[in-house]
Amino acid sequence: MTHSQVIGTGGYLPEKVLTNAELETMVETSDAWIFERTGIRERHIAAPEQTTCDLAEAAARRAIEAAGISAPDIDLIIVATTTPDQVFPSTACLLQQRLGIQGCAAFDLQAVCTGFVYALDVADKFIRTGSARHALVVGAETLSRIIDWSDRGTCVLFGDGAGAVVLSASDKPGILSSHLHADGRYEPLLTVPAGISRGYDKVQAGQAFIHMQGREVFKVAVNTLGGLVDETMQANGLQRSDVDWLVPHQANYRIIEATAKKMSLPMDRVVVTVQEHGNTSAASIPLAFDVAVRDGRIQRGDTVLLEAFGAGFTWGSVLLNY
Repeated sequence: MTHSQVIGTGGYLPEKVLTNAELETMVETSDAWIFERTGIRERHIAAPEQTTCDLAEAAARRAIEAAGISAPDIDLIIVATTTPDQVFPSTACLLQQRLGIQGCAAFDLQAVCTGFVYALDVADKFIRTGSARHALVVGAETLSRIIDWSDRGTCVLFGDGAGAVVLSASDKPGILSSHLHADGRYEPLLTVPAGISRGYDKVQAGQAFIHMQGREVFKVAVNTLGGLVDETMQANGLQRSDVDWLVPHQANYRIIEATAKKMSLPMDRVVVTVQEHGNTSAASIPLAFDVAVRDGRIQRGDTVLLEAFGAGFTWGSVLLNY
């Protein structure tokens, strides 16, 4: 039986750092207020000339190098993003061109903060069915382009970045299970109410910004992620104590802490990077995963739970044996 295994990880954050202290000069807020409510100290902001594909390329090249393969070995590219470079072609096709790869399937996937988990599940199915052997899965965002920098409820939360993994065919179990969900009834709670076929005048006027009802999102996220953990453990016949590492979506430290508590998992077994880059949407899980792999916390053979919650609402998990 063919399985899919993560064989390489990579991440990239733009050079510009925007600290809480700097935000104090932009909106009515404070470092203490931001950190107490979110756990965020700083976030990275793409330079004006940097695009989502630029960030994705840097992360992808690092993942390919770590995997010990060459770019032409890649036969599937999926980019999870909410902030593509352009309407079309897809950011995945632009990335494919940058990497000098021709012919393989390449497409974007949009599930906002849960995008990387969705993309990993799709790539896993390509590999399990024999449709691909080496999949490049990227989460990349330039969320700073859709932030209202006068809205303290959102501008303190988000940042830019990219993370990537190479997923390859293996005879050893890697991804053990995936669990994907969505409920569009919650759209008004977290949304950008503008696009190509609706509200295009807002896009043209530079007013297509993130709108969020933070308290309501927090409540639904905590309750939903708790149930998601139970679903994942039951599907694999495992106890919560069997998980070596939790790599959650880096949205808010309090949500991460609540999920860890639900799992009875000490925080020293949870990968937390939100303080350094804020909420980077689809990029946050692969960024955090890459950090923990490269600093030696996550070792081969470890059981790792990835879980995310995002606008839509979407939510999902991947349990894998690294």
